[in-house]
Amino acid sequence: MTTFLCIDDEKRMLELLELFLTPHGYRCLTSDDGQKGLHLLSTQDVDLVILDIMMPFMNGWQVCEEIRQKSDVPIIMLTARSDKSDVVKGLKAGADDYIVKPFDEQELVARVTAVLRRTSSSAESSVLVRDGFILDLTAYTFQMNGQTLSLTLKEFQLLETFMTHPTRTYTRDQLLAVVWPDRASTDSRTVDSHIRNLRDKLKTAGFPTSDYIVTVWGIGYKWK
Repeated sequence: MTTFLCIDDEKRMLELLELFLTPHGYRCLTSDDGQKGLHLLSTQDVDLVILDIMMPFMNGWQVCEEIRQKSDVPIIMLTARSDKSDVVKGLKAGADDYIVKPFDEQELVARVTAVLRRTSSSAESSVLVRDGFILDLTAYTFQMNGQTLSLTLKEFQLLETFMTHPTRTYTRDQLLAVVWPDRASTDSRTVDSHIRNLRDKLKTAGFPTSDYIVTVWGIGYKWK
């Protein structure tokens, strides 16, 4: 079972993280203190750390730096502050992603899924193959039948999301959370626009995208 270590000095936030993550099959270890969290990490098998920034005694940036001295476990930082300097500081400390409080269940699950996918992909394979389509996660290229098509970064990330979980339907909000994590000025119409452009580009190149990138009316999109 995939195990998360959640470190936050607020008991209510730890309970909320467990409430959101447990129904999706994740096991949650919790700690209300940075030092205790580091001890848990050293004694337990942990697949991902969810780490609050603003904590007494030892803040999230310090905990993140300590973790990175010993482990490459994925880290998502929680912050009540959306100041970009705080976000940059967290990423420089070694975090893989961040979530601004308050957040909902869909955003949290989408973020952890994306981080786990990225880290497992880089550790195991740089190529994703699905239904004869080949997505090179290093070269950022897409090909079928020997023909290679260059994509924009967002188009590539959309395809990677769909092809990684081909039976899952994604809502527009979930795709926003995965592909546009810093989405202060982005709305769901952006997803529709990029899907339309991606379909047009692939169709022009002779790829049968209508058979694979499917609209689920009233919900979002999936890979069929």
